Amino acid sequence: MKRYSRDDQRAMAAWAADCAERVLLFFEREYPGDGRPREALELCRRWIDTGHFSMAEIRRASLAAHAAAREAAADIPASFAARAAGQAVATAHVPQHAYGGAYYALKAIAAADPASAEAAVWAEYEWQSGELPEKLRKEMMQRIVIRKSARGVSITIDKTGDF
Repeated sequence: MKRYSRDDQRAMAAWAADCAERVLLFFEREYPGDGRPREALELCRRWIDTGHFSMAEIRRASLAAHAAAREAAADIPASFAARAAGQAVATAHVPQHAYGGAYYALKAIAAADPASAEAAVWAEYEWQSGELPEKLRKEMMQRIVIRKSARGVSITIDKTGDF
């Protein structure tokens, strides 16, 4: 597993939270009374700002966002949006969770409008790339793999090598 500095980890968490925030409306529109994914992002941003880390709080917020995602499974974009938030907050624990924030945001966008998924996903990928600090950009974005298949757009994370 690649080692990142604390500053890199915070930058990755901010990026993952921004990615998740961009799709959170898919969840909040369908589940306006469920604040678990939003709370996960708020906790993530508090950690970024203060450096205060409580593993119990991070774990609780991440698991709560993922529980919201499971409960929203019938609404695929909403479910992916909640997962993006759960992954973003978990970046405080393990930096590689930042990839999950971006990955699930892309999947939410693809699921929200399958007819326009390819163009929308590539546009979001470009936005995501532009938001990363330059020193992390190439390494991180090359691991997010987007392919067009007969079934639509496929998004994966390449976990080979020193992930």
